[in-house]
Parts: sequence; C-alpha cells; structure tokens
Amino acid sequence: MKTYSFENLNVWKESRKLVLMVYQLQNNFPSYEKYGLGNQIRRAVVSVSSNIVEGNYRLSLQEQIRFIEISFASLMEVYCQLVLAFDLKYIDETQLSECKTIIDKIRHMLMTMAFRKKEQLTAQSNNKK
Repeated sequence: MKTYSFENLNVWKESRKLVLMVYQLQNNFPSYEKYGLGNQIRRAVVSVSSNIVEGNYRLSLQEQIRFIEISFASLMEVYCQLVLAFDLKYIDETQLSECKTIIDKIRHMLMTMAFRKKEQLTAQSNNKK
C-alpha cells in the first residue's frame, strides 16, 4: 500500500493520537453536549491534523506556513475547549494534563516546522536578490 509523505511526519502522528484521546474523552460528555462543546472540540481536533496534511501538499512556502499557523490555532482552540470541559467537570485534572502534554508536544513541533519554513522562505527571497 502506498504511503503518502505526510504519514511520515511525526507531528501528524502525534495529532492523530490527540484526535483519539479527545474523541475518547468526549464520549463521557453529557448527551446534551453532542451538538455543543462536543461537536466543536471534535471539529477543532480534526482540523489540527487535516491542516498539517493540507499544508504539506501546498507548493508555496507561504501557503505551507499559513496551514501550519491554522493548525496551531486549531490546537490552541482544542486546549481552550478542554479547559472548558474541565471547568464543566466533563473531564478530570489528570485527563486534562495528559492532553496538555501531547498538545505541548504538537505545539513545539508546529512552531519548529513554521520556523524552518520561514527560514527557507527568507533564503529563497535572498537568492532572488
């Protein structure tokens, strides 16, 4: 079976782990949250990995950076929503902490990825002068 290049990205692999964690946690939310916080958090967490992939296949470095930034913003949205879930007592402190650990790991990977792409973009600009 063919492997796509994004499947080798550690940041994408970690984002998949986060999706699984969030979906499992969300199963414990009250049923009335199915279309509220539950839906919002599912959409945001899927957006993290989806934008990593989409950016990976953009041709320009500027577009690649933009999708990394979108992924980063979605990641922070997930964290915000998990804090709200904690505040509402849908998840406990240990669950929030476990999610934050993987979120921090993904955050660092995305920041590193964006930094490297920005360096490449600067080098490209300098070579054109």
